[in-house]
Amino acid sequence: DHIEATGQKVKEKAALIPILRSGLGMVDSMLELVADATVHHIGMYRTKALMPVQYYNRLPKVCNVDVAYVLDPVIATSATIISVVGILKKWGVSEIHVLSVIASKKGVSELLRHHPDVHVTIGHIDDELNAEGDVLPGLGDAGDRLFGTPLIDDDEALVHPSKRKRTMSIGE
Repeated sequence: DHIEATGQKVKEKAALIPILRSGLGMVDSMLELVADATVHHIGMYRTKALMPVQYYNRLPKVCNVDVAYVLDPVIATSATIISVVGILKKWGVSEIHVLSVIASKKGVSELLRHHPDVHVTIGHIDDELNAEGDVLPGLGDAGDRLFGTPLIDDDEALVHPSKRKRTMSIGE
């Protein structure tokens, strides 16, 4: 069946910015909505001290987009999303939208305190964070759920082998 409709064409050059790995699960659905968007990746992980660490960034040297949609399924403490928004602002994006499935009340509050000009869309807000900085009840590690991988509980396992601390065994 054919349905007549009127609408407006998106004039801005848009980019989707999934935060690796978990944000990858949101890319295909967003490309159905914003088919002309480019996709640029930023990889972040969180240390046990709840500090974000960037390990991957494939933004072009020159910002060539008007609006960025940051894709992150879970916003817990918001330290990661605050860092990514800062990276995008420094890159030169004039309008930033954060899209998330679930977030903590504290995380959303912190994000908006640091970046009040950012548009935020969230499916559900949970009230609580545990001591490890996870949303409760939340949904666990979205990247591990998406890719079926086990949780890495050793920060050093994320470091390249040549950069890891070396230990000597006695009796070898």
